[in-house]
Formats: sequence, C-alpha cells, structure tokens
Amino acid sequence: MLGENHALIFDFPEFRDVIHHLKETDEAFAQLAKEYHELDHKIRGLEVNAVPTTDENFVALKSRRVALKDELHKRLLNGHDG
Repeated sequence: MLGENHALIFDFPEFRDVIHHLKETDEAFAQLAKEYHELDHKIRGLEVNAVPTTDENFVALKSRRVALKDELHKRLLNGHDG
C-alpha cells in the first residue's frame, strides 16, 4: 500500500525490546536502523506526495530498503538468541 509505514517496530513487533536494546548497545545495528528509517521516510514521502522520480530511482530505493530490512532482521534474530 502506498505510504505504508514500514518502521521496524511495526514490521517486527515481536522484537520491540530487542530493537530498542540493539539500538542502544550495537552501533552497527543503530546505524543500519537509522539508514532504514530515513530511507523508509523518503520512500513514503515520494509515495504520499506524488513527488516525481524515475522508476529506476524508486526501484533502487525500495530495493535498498529490502536489503536493509533483511540485514536488520538477521541481526534481530541473533540479538534475540544472544
């Protein structure tokens, strides 16, 4: 859906506490989470405000968001087990 918020706590509510913990204790996780948040915000802004952009740019942004989400999920699983 256009403009849907993909914040980590919405997409991974079962990891809410782990997300908070890793943001405070794991600098690499915190940096990836920040990049993910900023990218999600940018994508939602493009969608909601119908900002003109090329299809290639939009696909690249969304692909990067997916890659970040996959990496963050892996780290959440490891943080949850640890």
